[in-house]
Amino acid sequence: MAISSSFCPTISISSPRRPSPFPNSCCTFATVVSSQLSKEATKSVEFQGRVGFLGLGIMGTPMAVNLLKAGYESSPTEVASSCNVTFAMLAEPESAIDVACGTNGAAKGMSPGKGYVDVSTVDGATAKLINKHIKDTGALFLEAPVSGSKKPAEDGQLIFLAAGDASLYETVAPLLDVMGKSRFYLGEVGNGAAMKLVVNMIMGSMMASFSEGLLLSEQVGLDPNVLVKVISQGAISAPMYSVKGPSMVKASYPTAFPLKHQQKDLRLALGLAESVSQPIPIAAAANELYKAAKFHGLGDQDFSAVIEALRGKLQRPEH
Repeated sequence: MAISSSFCPTISISSPRRPSPFPNSCCTFATVVSSQLSKEATKSVEFQGRVGFLGLGIMGTPMAVNLLKAGYESSPTEVASSCNVTFAMLAEPESAIDVACGTNGAAKGMSPGKGYVDVSTVDGATAKLINKHIKDTGALFLEAPVSGSKKPAEDGQLIFLAAGDASLYETVAPLLDVMGKSRFYLGEVGNGAAMKLVVNMIMGSMMASFSEGLLLSEQVGLDPNVLVKVISQGAISAPMYSVKGPSMVKASYPTAFPLKHQQKDLRLALGLAESVSQPIPIAAAANELYKAAKFHGLGDQDFSAVIEALRGKLQRPEH
C-alpha cells in the first residue's frame, strides 16, 4: 500500500521536549535539520539542509523524533522534492519499493544533488531496484538498514549498516550519528541488506533456542528465572536474554520488534542463503517456529512470543 497524504495526519512538534504525537501507523513528513537543533539532540550535527522521513512505525517514529523540529503532511514525491535528503523506514520490501518507486513515490521528487537513504530491512534485490530508480534521476542512494529495536531507536543507539554512494554516506553521517551509536560502510548496494539479514537470522535462531531452554527448564522442575540469571553471567550472555527472559517467563510479549518482521527477515535470509547454496538448517527450523506463531495470530506481538509455538497450546484466532 502506498503511503500518501490521503491517510497521513499533519504532524507538528514545536519542541523536542514535547511527547511525540505520532500515531502508531505509517506516515510521511518532512523535517528541517540544521545547527539550530540542541546540542544534546544532535551530537554535534554539521548537516545543513532539509531532511525528509518516510514511514512512522515502531522504528521510524523514534528515529524521526531524534531529528524532528517541524513537519507537515505530504506524499513521498512531495517530501523528496522539498528535501535535500530523504530517509525511508518501511516494514516490507513491497512497501519500500512502492514508497520509493510507486505512482507518488519518492523517486519522482528526486533530482541531481539530492539523496535517498533507505533504512528499511529488505533483500538485496529490492535495495538494488530502489537504487536504480533513484540513480536514474541523477540523485544519490544509500541503503542503511539498522540493527536495533524500539528502545535503541528511542535512545539514538542504533547501528547503521550502510552501502551505496560513499559521498552520500559522508554527507548524512552527522544524521546517522543523531540516530545511532555506530555505523559501518560496507561498499556496494546489497551489502547492507545482506549484513542485516545475517544479523537478524542469528538473532531469530538465538531467540528460538532460548525459548526451548526456558520451557525445558520449567518442565524438569527448574526455575526459568534462575536460568535467565545463570545465562546472563556466563559466556553466552547477551542483552536480549536478560531483557526478554523475565517477561517471557510471565508469557508477556510487549512489542519492540514484531514477530511478523522477524519471520520476514528469516524468510529473506533463507532466500539469500539459497542464492549462494549455503546450508542454514538451524535458521530454517527457526523460521518454521515463527511461521507457526504467526499463523496462530502472534505476528504483531514481540518476536519473543515465538516461545508460544513450542508450548503446544496454540489455537488459530477466529476471523
